[in-house]
Amino acid sequence: MNVLIKTATIIDSASPFHNQVCDVLIEKGKISKIASSIENTNNYKTINLDNLHLSQGWFDSSICFGEPGFEDRETIENGLKTAAKSGFTSIALQANTNPIIDTNANIAFVLSKAQNHAVKLLPIGALTKNSDSVDLAELFDMKNAGAVAFSDYKKPITNPNLLKIALQYASNFDGLVCSFPLETRISGKGIVNEELTSTSLGLKGSPNLAEAMQVARDLFLLEYAGGKLHIPTISTAESVALIREAKQKKLDVTCSVAIHNLCLTDAVLEEFDTNYKVNPPLRIQKDIEALIEGLKDGTIDMVTSDHNPMTIEDKKVEFDHASFGTIGLESAFGALNTLFTTKKTIQLLTKGKSRFGQSNTSIEEGQMANLTLFNPDIKYAFSETDIVSKSKNSAFLGLELKGKAYGIIANNKIVL
Repeated sequence: MNVLIKTATIIDSASPFHNQVCDVLIEKGKISKIASSIENTNNYKTINLDNLHLSQGWFDSSICFGEPGFEDRETIENGLKTAAKSGFTSIALQANTNPIIDTNANIAFVLSKAQNHAVKLLPIGALTKNSDSVDLAELFDMKNAGAVAFSDYKKPITNPNLLKIALQYASNFDGLVCSFPLETRISGKGIVNEELTSTSLGLKGSPNLAEAMQVARDLFLLEYAGGKLHIPTISTAESVALIREAKQKKLDVTCSVAIHNLCLTDAVLEEFDTNYKVNPPLRIQKDIEALIEGLKDGTIDMVTSDHNPMTIEDKKVEFDHASFGTIGLESAFGALNTLFTTKKTIQLLTKGKSRFGQSNTSIEEGQMANLTLFNPDIKYAFSETDIVSKSKNSAFLGLELKGKAYGIIANNKIVL
């Protein structure tokens, strides 16, 4: 793959060309030259796009597709196409399929489906067999097959001893254990944030306490057992404070936040739109402010779209009976870019790779091209025409966003 990128602003603090407008020549998938102007002497394909910006390829640590078993929600093929057109060069795939991805054969299957794509698929194996929170799954075998972490997606580990054993066992092979932060005996049947909105709408609420208690428990277990812990999609001010304290103790813990939990409060629930039914639930402004501060000071390590496709049948029902989840790949950049500067947004979208066993490649000569191409300034109302996913359950429909991805150059391929 040979291509000449013309007049691109490079946003990469690790690159000597950071903040410069340059031409970038890519030959056989590798950056061969970066300069203020490059002649296309070999008649290569030229990319010349409006207000073109380049960054390192973006990464998302929590993606669901559906295949195998739920192909009506999303296939791996179209899911990777969606990720590429949304600017992501690598994604970590959750295990919530049918069957659950809990064996080395299941890991091998999803990796085989993702071969020869521009986007790198990083499989997350289930932490427990069938994600039932009873017995540990085949963690070591899955690690050898290519699993980058272990998680029972949106299912908390109810037995603290099981999590302790998982941390101790996985530490033998540098495995990353993920624990969803929810104490179900506190949350009960809560489906939205327990606050004024839940009371006024007559919806069962799940309090901040249900998340904070589980985070506190898991951090105590980590301190005792050692190992590597990742707490996905925190949503409360209390969780931020607990993790900040744990990091001051030098515990090996990371965490993420879903982009919709940064942008939306539970006030949007007033029309009972099931696209806003997510887990963890949308909270209040105080929590959003704490989450944003946590991102700024490094307490929260990464953002995620928490992309979770659901069919019309999953969502076009009464709010109580609707499935949790929103898609988020297509809106991720535009939503984040309304909250932060473009440079901070890019920093957030490229963080977290090393935690999932991936290296960062800066934009400089001699490096393999792993690039996201984007326009940070275009403003638009997000609509179904912006959605590439098979499922259309987006919490961002109708919202004003800023910035769009053009596509990616990665794995010796171009997707625009």
